[in-house]
Amino acid sequence: MRLHRNLTFAVIDSIRDIFNEGVYADKAVEKALKRDKRWGARDRKFVAETIYDIVRWNRLYSEIAEVKAPYDRDNIWRLFSVWCILRGIKLPDWNQIGDVPERRIKGRFAELSRTRKYRESIPDWMDEMCVAELGEEVWTKEIAALNEQAKVILRTNTLNGSKEILQKKLKAEDIITEFLPNHPDALLLPERVNVFKSEAFHNGLFEVQDASSQLVAAYLDVKPGMKVIDTCAGAGGKTLHLSALMENKGQIIAMDIYESKLKKLKIRARRNGAHNIDLRVIDSTKVIKKLHEKADRVLIDAPCSGLGVIRRNPDSKWKLQPEFIENIKKVQQEVLQQYSKMVKPGGKMVYATCSVLPSENQEQVKNFLTSEAGKDFTFVSDKKVLAHISGFDGFYMALLERK
Repeated sequence: MRLHRNLTFAVIDSIRDIFNEGVYADKAVEKALKRDKRWGARDRKFVAETIYDIVRWNRLYSEIAEVKAPYDRDNIWRLFSVWCILRGIKLPDWNQIGDVPERRIKGRFAELSRTRKYRESIPDWMDEMCVAELGEEVWTKEIAALNEQAKVILRTNTLNGSKEILQKKLKAEDIITEFLPNHPDALLLPERVNVFKSEAFHNGLFEVQDASSQLVAAYLDVKPGMKVIDTCAGAGGKTLHLSALMENKGQIIAMDIYESKLKKLKIRARRNGAHNIDLRVIDSTKVIKKLHEKADRVLIDAPCSGLGVIRRNPDSKWKLQPEFIENIKKVQQEVLQQYSKMVKPGGKMVYATCSVLPSENQEQVKNFLTSEAGKDFTFVSDKKVLAHISGFDGFYMALLERK
């Protein structure tokens, strides 16, 4: 592979933004890809994947390069040089690249790879916490799986056709897909392509949604005509899935504390042809109180550490802090306590997270069921999805029924 200056500089600038300015990796990649409209698919792939690679393996590369964030420009070039050597890419004769000790880099890589926290490139605290919660064996397998590049999965919008129809329409646009066992509406892309430019996407035939995430709405056991509340709807991936499962019949109240996210959902719903969604901003406790005991189904896709989706957000390894996780657990219990009141007697509720930690999952459900608000509920079932077993994101979902 021959390195090109303009592509490499886009990578260097993005790494600076992520580690020095606190920019989220996906936003930095988005900005980088807008730098030059002449870039082809291969150029864009190089820029995006190289940025994510250096972010994903940041601790390992920093140890090898003997640099620490925040990085000056020379340090970022040293990280980039390590990336090149470990991938067998010939370094060009550029001013920014000094003498690179190839043998020492490879030797240091072999040495550090014997220790999990360096090999998997994670902070000490994260490694210790996850071992304490999951055990050495499970965590070793799980973090290795979470460091793999995420697969691109589509969810068929069944309001506008079947996955067989979608597959044919995508094939007509030279986008090849495969069916996924045990995921009735999912299509897997063996090759990464920009599906957002496809006619099928603009016509609302699909959404991009990980296979594990697609299990959540189905777990809520919704039926057409029901009143369903999605309490932490965000931009609405699961809300739209609920709408499709309900065949556009009944009512979905999509709620969130962020109005900006609900505005994105409004645009997506229009494209999907999902007409049974009402949007409500949670700007006071009154919004919840008005809906006490009104819903047949309630989905609580709770805020969480996001440890199950590290492969999509590798920079979260460096942005997450143990204090955040402790605080988010309090929020999770508060959300369960308050939002569960919207389930009517005989109704059902799903508590879900994209975390693999039992303290955010099973233990939260257990604590809720032993509380005053939880005494009206019975535990029906739960599902733990680990990345190293499923091949997809780590998720948890628990189904509870109100007496």
